[in-house]
Amino acid sequence: MTAFTLEDLVECYARGVFPMAEARDDERVFLIDPELRGVLPLDGFHIPARLKRTVRSDRFEVRIDTAFERVVDACAAERPGRDDTWINPAIRTMYQGLFSRGLAHSVECWRAGELVGGLYGVSQGGAFFGESMFSDERDASKVALIHLVGRLRAGGYRLLDAQFLTQHLTQFGACEIPRSEYHVLLEAALAVEGDFFALGPGASGAQALQAMTQAS
Repeated sequence: MTAFTLEDLVECYARGVFPMAEARDDERVFLIDPELRGVLPLDGFHIPARLKRTVRSDRFEVRIDTAFERVVDACAAERPGRDDTWINPAIRTMYQGLFSRGLAHSVECWRAGELVGGLYGVSQGGAFFGESMFSDERDASKVALIHLVGRLRAGGYRLLDAQFLTQHLTQFGACEIPRSEYHVLLEAALAVEGDFFALGPGASGAQALQAMTQAS
């Protein structure tokens, strides 16, 4: 995919497909258009009570876009139970390019000055395409996800694409929908312009939770 440009990548997301690699050392990149798509509901996003208390406590300092490359690298790193990743150097370079254009973002959890969890994804219109997340401390990636949802709700987004359904995401109400239904939701989301920074760059946990109940 040497001729694959950032413009091509943006167009792929608009068509409902996204890139992956077989392994971090595999130079090939291929496009995925799953028959069943994992999505997270922006309306009715479920937060377990214990986790809601953790978010309110602000145990983690949540930052936006201050360590994008480090978040991607952490998502690609080997972890217990996961020896490999789909994030190869070509994909890493592409998303860094999107970030430099303001089309990709990271939500980061910091504790005592250390990056301990977070996620990154692509923003286009009123759709956010979640790519990957990591956690080095309990609940760090979950807190990042909740802050992301609050931010998307505040910014008028219509779709949070999780790509694939995982057990980790089902606790928040994630579900699978057919490809045809996904494309209808995607078209509607791309017709609006979401504001990723409507919530502000340093929102507290209480502000993120409030945004979920106040945004329409």
